[in-house]
Amino acid sequence: MAAIQHTKTNVTFSNSPNTGFAIEAKAVNKIYVSDNKPNHALKSINVKVPQGSIFGLLGPNGAGKSTFINIMAGTVVKTSGQIKIWGTDIDTEPRQARANIGIVPQELNIDAFFTPRETLDMMAGLFGVPRTERQTNELLEIVGLTDQANIYSRQLSGGMRRRLLVAKAMVHSPPILVLDEPTAGVDVSLRQKLWDSIRALNQAGVTIVLTTHYLEEAQNLCDRIAIINKGEIVASETTTQLLKSTGKKTVHLNIADTLKSPLPNIFDGVEIEYSDTQLSFHYDPRSRNAIDIINQVYDLGIRIIDIKTTEPDLEEIFIHLTKEI
Repeated sequence: MAAIQHTKTNVTFSNSPNTGFAIEAKAVNKIYVSDNKPNHALKSINVKVPQGSIFGLLGPNGAGKSTFINIMAGTVVKTSGQIKIWGTDIDTEPRQARANIGIVPQELNIDAFFTPRETLDMMAGLFGVPRTERQTNELLEIVGLTDQANIYSRQLSGGMRRRLLVAKAMVHSPPILVLDEPTAGVDVSLRQKLWDSIRALNQAGVTIVLTTHYLEEAQNLCDRIAIINKGEIVASETTTQLLKSTGKKTVHLNIADTLKSPLPNIFDGVEIEYSDTQLSFHYDPRSRNAIDIINQVYDLGIRIIDIKTTEPDLEEIFIHLTKEI
């Protein structure tokens, strides 16, 4: 099992992969057969998760996210391909590979009559962690449950139970933590507290893999994002690169006078919206730029009194990449 040493600010794992990637998946396929008909749940998936990153795995319902996570967890057998978790192949060393990862499921699978401290101690025992090596107090502190350590779990709020699940997944000191929809059904303030805990773990050196339907959350948290649709990876880039590579930008122009007629057809490939004294131009940044559009408006003799530009957000890009054709 990968060794973990807590200090005040960081965590050090032994036997780090020399590739620099916490997870490497190559040409992973999963085919289910029902009524003699194959269902290709994963199609030649290639994913690389950098060590120490917060990595978003996003996709519509049924896209293949849970299948991929369950293969890593050892509860689903892939049809073909290779996956290494912290440098360990899941086929040749399955026990070690599972020890290298902690899974936080969507379901709140916590015994209501155990305290958080008892829950973590019991789970550590199931993983074979000796009492002298258990880090119950450290984990309770990281997830902000020190004051609630000795009360029954049934008395915890929903957000506290989510944070306890995170600590529960970390009792065997895995270098990788996978969170499957961790904030589903949790209100805004509790989501923030949960993410404070996740950031603390990541800052301590733990690699985080996240699935979520809250795209704004993913945009703000993740260093890198992969989008999966119908079993295929349709994008895998840093968050910054992804936001720049796809989607339309918009330039909003406040003008001095209301237009009496639509603009002439000189803005090829640009969608124009009219509203009293504002013009909004939606354009593909790969083929046009805001300066050209503004100059064209000036050449038409239109007086501009204010300019504002907006970038595409992750939701717009997600819809663009996963829309039905």
